[in-house]
Amino acid sequence: MNETLVTVVGNVATEPESQVTATGLVVTRFRLATTTRRWDAERGAWTDGATSFYTVRAWRNLGSNVKESVCLGEPLVVQGRLRIRQDEKDGRRYLAAELEAVAIGHDLARGVARFSRSGGGGGAAGAARAEVRPPAPELTAAVP
Repeated sequence: MNETLVTVVGNVATEPESQVTATGLVVTRFRLATTTRRWDAERGAWTDGATSFYTVRAWRNLGSNVKESVCLGEPLVVQGRLRIRQDEKDGRRYLAAELEAVAIGHDLARGVARFSRSGGGGGAAGAARAEVRPPAPELTAAVP
């Protein structure tokens, strides 16, 4: 009941894939990549750090709308419940980070999106489609 929600900002690393469960629920899954960036004063440039990957699962209407609205490479903001899962494969142990999404949106710091409401039932026919465009060039003004 008192679960902590986290917010992760990153880029879609795999094309979203939807499935319908045996009970008729839609679930959409994709991977989200986020890379730390730091200013390197010695080089006078930004450098990339390690990249973290999260498996994101979106259920019901959110899942349907994600499938219709999100494409590979797009910048997103995802809020959800973080689960760290320990697994073993081929004799090696590893950790997997999974987000059960509560809210997903395009990162408007890196582009422009237009929102349209989905029709009451969700699904492909009435799903929201956000169009992301590159940001407009910055305007500079000369100061006398």
